[in-house]
Amino acid sequence: MHKPHLVYFADPMCSWCWGFSPVIEAISEQFGTSLPIRLVMGGLRPLTKSPMTAHDRGDVRNHWEHVHEASGQPFDLAFFDRERFVYDTEPPSRAVVVLRRRGMETGLAALRRIHRAFYAENRDVTDTDTLAALAAELGVDATTFRDEFGSEAAMEETHSDFAIAQSAGIRGFPTLIASEGDDNQYSLVTHGFQPEGRILPAVERWFGKTAAMSTAESLKKNALAPGN
Repeated sequence: MHKPHLVYFADPMCSWCWGFSPVIEAISEQFGTSLPIRLVMGGLRPLTKSPMTAHDRGDVRNHWEHVHEASGQPFDLAFFDRERFVYDTEPPSRAVVVLRRRGMETGLAALRRIHRAFYAENRDVTDTDTLAALAAELGVDATTFRDEFGSEAAMEETHSDFAIAQSAGIRGFPTLIASEGDDNQYSLVTHGFQPEGRILPAVERWFGKTAAMSTAESLKKNALAPGN
């Protein structure tokens, strides 16, 4: 992108990202298309094969309780009654990538919907049938979704997202960074959960400063143009 934008690294099965979901929505509502958000799947626990142990469930439940306390987001704790659940974040990440092809707004909507389905509705978002049903809620034909979801291209695109996060040094989610439009100039907004009251003012200050600098640069170029 060649104009100011945000890059959001997240995972559909990251509880802190679910806690951060209203913050991202508030940013989208406040700035709209003037400050686009580029969504990148971070790859929290992709391609996990082993079922969760009792220790795993206790650790995850502890995280969920902390997220609920910090954000107020709802959690269905009946999830912990599941037996032999495999916490593989690759399938829901791939679903977001497939839906993101319809535009970043659809990608962000897909992330929100999958988050809610997993955390607040206790639905298995590692299951293809569940993901196809959620895609249909977002207006994407379930059969079309299944075809794209099962393709080698979708898998490669998803793993490319994971590689981008790794190469950028992203080790935790959510992570939100800001760019002035130059691919080599990024500023960290947050690494980890922060409430809306802290994030929105920070983004407002950064965006206001960036817009002012862009205007000044444009005026300078016009003043130096031939004939002025």
